[in-house]
Amino acid sequence: QTVLHPLCVRFPPSTKYRRCFLTELIKKHESTTAEPQDELYDALAGVLNEEESTHCYRNYLLPTGACVTLSESVAMISEGTTGLVTWDAALHLAEWAMENSTVFSNRTVLELGSGMGFTGIAICKTCSPKTYIFSDHHHRVLQQLMENIRLNGFVLEPDTPQHIQAESQGQEAEATNYQAPIVIVTELDWGSVTEKQLLDIQPDIVVAADVVYDPEITSALIGMLQKLSAFRTDRKPPEVYIASTIRNPDTYLLFQAELNKVGIRWQVIPAPSTSVLLSDAQPNVTILQLFI
Repeated sequence: QTVLHPLCVRFPPSTKYRRCFLTELIKKHESTTAEPQDELYDALAGVLNEEESTHCYRNYLLPTGACVTLSESVAMISEGTTGLVTWDAALHLAEWAMENSTVFSNRTVLELGSGMGFTGIAICKTCSPKTYIFSDHHHRVLQQLMENIRLNGFVLEPDTPQHIQAESQGQEAEATNYQAPIVIVTELDWGSVTEKQLLDIQPDIVVAADVVYDPEITSALIGMLQKLSAFRTDRKPPEVYIASTIRNPDTYLLFQAELNKVGIRWQVIPAPSTSVLLSDAQPNVTILQLFI
């Protein structure tokens, strides 16, 4: 039911994680004077003999029973980017989205800085968006993002630059009674995004997680949001939700001050009432709704 679960056998977590988990599980068995099953020792022996890998899988079970599987780097910073791992704010935003699925139902969603794709894949599997547009700028992140979308049974639109083959080779898409959204991956540089790019997208909803961590990119992010509002043919601005883990309060306050400076109103929205993905309370994760 754990390390030998079919999902973990097919998409194994990191070697270090499995080693720590099995060691702790065996200790708990021994502390109750129960004799641990031989399978536990066999599994631990197998992991101890396994070489460490630079990549691993993470499997998340959603409240609907669906699963999100991601291939990630084992290092927090890899290949010059933090985008090859999933951060807490992405989980927090997905939990909020699942509790507020009507916000996304049958609408076009643009995600900024999609990273490994957890938030978007979870929303696509649980919130029934009409179209979901994943975006990022780092070439290696875009490659890994597309692999993760394929792992979860989605097919990218063939007319996007980041086209992948139509046949899904990863998990089969769950048999659910919902219309699969149109899924697109696009390269988006906030500083040099064109009017045509934004006119082609015209999202109803914009989401982002853990993009407010560096003062240098704050102005580019805010400029991007202003352009999104300006380049809409119907002049109705999209709803914007940005989840952040507040690691440096000064950086977070700077973001709020910059929003105030350009006249973008914002409010902190209530956290999800239950946590199904994060094992510990996350007092330092917040979601801002922006009115652009």
